[in-house]
Amino acid sequence: MKKFIAAACAAAICLSGCSAVKSDSGLQRTAEYNESLAPESCGTKYVPMNFREQVGVWLPYVKFPEIMQGKNADGFRKALGEFLEDAAADNVNTLYFHVHPMGDSYYSSEIYPTGVYLDGGFDALGIVLDEAHKRGISVHAWINPLRMQTDEVMRTLPDDYIIKRWINDGEPYVKNVNGRWYLDPAYEESVELMTRTVSEILDNYRVDGLQIDDYFYPTTDPEFDREAFEASGCTDLAEWRTGNVDRFVKAIYDTVKSRDERLVFGISPQGNIRVDYDTQYADVRLWGGEKGYCDYIVPQIYYGFENVNSPFLPTLDEWVELVGDSGVSLIIGLAAYKLGREDKWAGEAAELEWINDPDIIRKQIEAVKKSAADGYALY
Repeated sequence: MKKFIAAACAAAICLSGCSAVKSDSGLQRTAEYNESLAPESCGTKYVPMNFREQVGVWLPYVKFPEIMQGKNADGFRKALGEFLEDAAADNVNTLYFHVHPMGDSYYSSEIYPTGVYLDGGFDALGIVLDEAHKRGISVHAWINPLRMQTDEVMRTLPDDYIIKRWINDGEPYVKNVNGRWYLDPAYEESVELMTRTVSEILDNYRVDGLQIDDYFYPTTDPEFDREAFEASGCTDLAEWRTGNVDRFVKAIYDTVKSRDERLVFGISPQGNIRVDYDTQYADVRLWGGEKGYCDYIVPQIYYGFENVNSPFLPTLDEWVELVGDSGVSLIIGLAAYKLGREDKWAGEAAELEWINDPDIIRKQIEAVKKSAADGYALY
């Protein structure tokens, strides 16, 4: 694990110049969203622990074969502890843990089947909360709201699984795109399932927040939701789809706040604003520019300084301008995973930037610190 954090966070020093405080463990922590305290003892009401100025890190399901699969509870706790110790040493104060990647669960769920990498019979999210909280690290449950299982996996699941039942009954709430199933946000049933998902997590775990990422509409093909669009009476497909996504985002936000106003809800869209609208119908200007849809937004600005289509600095400026003085916190997502790799979508002149400049993440962190953004997060 040290290798991952070392590569990702070599120069990831906590935002200098922020109003920072030290915890009892010595971890430097930045100004908080609220008067949040460390987790209280069992039997008392939990007070969420969150930070306005985040230094975040994602722990995605693609890492689960390494730290979770084939392990018992003690083995997972040990591997996770090593990951978190490295993160804490680099002043990470917020962990985004992948609890619901694709219609599955890495927590105790009555709605979804257990994720394939959780084969040790333990409560992964429960252990994450224990280990992160005792290190002063906030935990946000990270879900992919619309992406479900592949055809192949779906065939292996019980017939009473709600998504499979919808498929077998011919319900329109879930659609197949290139061999994978996705919820269709046009339907109230899909939105209701998402709010149930969020409620199940928040009602059973002491998470500090919840985050969704950039899996919104999976296709621009008009056939995906033709029936619902025609029945709506609307004439502009893009506008209608954008409204559908806004509705389910708002429903998730309201569900989070109904449990505790101090819990935070974040959204991590892709970094190119035009593409957010054109391909996924993600209304990032509304979510980041107006209160009531999210508390923080984490655009994935996974681009080098020399990227032909979305160079880092101008893209950072666009997001700073988008958020403005809305009160929504702006956290910049950085692509630590690209270090040492060819970036084939960056344009011919920038393909080797992540190989030729091993200092690129440190430079991007410095740029974030000089901007009006409230922090950064590493993937």
